[in-house]
Amino acid sequence: MKPVLMFTLNACPYCQRALSMVEELKENNPEYRKIQITIIDEGRQPEIADKYDYFYVPTYYVDGVKVHEGAATLDMIKKVLDTAME
Repeated sequence: MKPVLMFTLNACPYCQRALSMVEELKENNPEYRKIQITIIDEGRQPEIADKYDYFYVPTYYVDGVKVHEGAATLDMIKKVLDTAME
């Protein structure tokens, strides 16, 4: 199982929706609960966010590799979590 970094902004409506979708996916698939997901708010933790190459949030890195950037659907987030499970 690979760790996931999720970059967000507190005021971003797409980020809030993405966080809700992650919780929904965990609820429906208990295996996803085993994935270590670290959420970085770029407004509160710019020293970490500045080390990564992205422009839009939410952005997901799996094991250090960017796998999704920008507004996401439930299917897109599921693909991120499935990638972490590989």
